[in-house]
Amino acid sequence: MKKRALFKTAVAVAALCAAGAGFAQQVTLRLHQMLPPQATIPAKALIPWAQKVEKDSGGKIKVQLFHAMQLGGAPPQLFDQAKDGVVDLTWTVLGYTPGRFNKAEAFELPFMTTTAEASSKAFQEYVEKYDADEFKDVKLICVHTHGPGLFHTKEPVTGLESLRGMKIRGGSRVINNMLTKLGATPVGMPVPAVTEALSKGVIDGTTIPWEVTPALKVSQLVHNHTTFAGKYGLYTQTFAFAMNKASYEKLPADLKKVIDDNSGMVAAAMFGKAMDDGDKVGHEIAVKAGNKIVALDIAETQRWRRTASVVESDWVAEMKGKGIDGAKLAAEARALVDKYSK
Repeated sequence: MKKRALFKTAVAVAALCAAGAGFAQQVTLRLHQMLPPQATIPAKALIPWAQKVEKDSGGKIKVQLFHAMQLGGAPPQLFDQAKDGVVDLTWTVLGYTPGRFNKAEAFELPFMTTTAEASSKAFQEYVEKYDADEFKDVKLICVHTHGPGLFHTKEPVTGLESLRGMKIRGGSRVINNMLTKLGATPVGMPVPAVTEALSKGVIDGTTIPWEVTPALKVSQLVHNHTTFAGKYGLYTQTFAFAMNKASYEKLPADLKKVIDDNSGMVAAAMFGKAMDDGDKVGHEIAVKAGNKIVALDIAETQRWRRTASVVESDWVAEMKGKGIDGAKLAAEARALVDKYSK
C-alpha cells in the first residue's frame, strides 16, 4: 500500500512539474506601433499576425498590442525600442531614421515599385540577399512597402507646374529630395502628424498611399488626389516589423519555430496584400466623397519620370561616398520588383 501511495504521489508531483514547465514557457510579447488600431496595418496585418502566432503556439505566446505610441516615445524611436528591448516587437517606417538604412533606400527611388504585395516580396528578398547587415541588431520578422505613391492636395495637381511651390509632406529624405526636384517644398514629418498639419495649413498636401487616408481623415481634409500612368508608383516608403533579439533567443525551440514560420516572405506578402487591399478602400472613400481624382496620362507621367530621375543619380553618388555600390543595388531592386510584378 505504501508503495502504491508513493507511486501516486510521484505521479502527481511529476504532473505538477510538467504543468509548471508548460506554464513557464508561456510568454507575453509587447508590440508597439504608431497608428490607431483601425488603420490598415494594425487592423489587417499586425492583429492577424498576433492572432496567428498565438494560435500556432497553442496559446503559449500572447501578443499584447500597444497602438498609437501608447508606450511613449516618437515614431522615429520605434526601431530602437525593439533593438534595445524597451518592447519586444515594433513596426515602423525605415525612412524615419535618415542615414541608418542606406541600402534599403533603393526601394524609395522614384518609379521603382509597383503593387505593395509584389514590391514587398521583392524588398524582402532584397534585404535577405543584400541588406541583412542593416538589420543585424534585431530579429527581423519582415520588411515591406506600400502601394503606388500619389499626392493628396488641397489644390489639384494636374501637372508638374501646378505642384511647384506647394508645401508637401514627405516621409523620408529620399522622398523629400524627390519633392524638391519636382518643384515642391518638402515638409518632413511622421505620418501620424499629417492630419493636424493639413487641418492647420502647415502643409498643402501629402505623399501617402491610399490605404492610410481613412485613418488620417485625409479625404475629408483635402479633395484632390493625383495618380500616375503605368504600373509603377511615383514613390514608396519602406517598413520593418522587428523583434528584440534577446526576446527571441530566450524562447524555447518550439516557440522560435512559431515566430520563424510567421516571418520572412510569408509575412512580407501578408503585409503587402493588406496594403493593396487598403488602397482599394481608401480610393473608394475618396470617390464616394466626390473628391477629384486626377489621373496623369502617359506623356505627363514621363515628364515626372525624367524630372525625378536625378534623385536616383544623387542617391547613387551619395552611396558611392559611403562605399556602397548604389547603381548595382538599384538595378537589383528593379530586377526583383519586375520578378514579382509579372
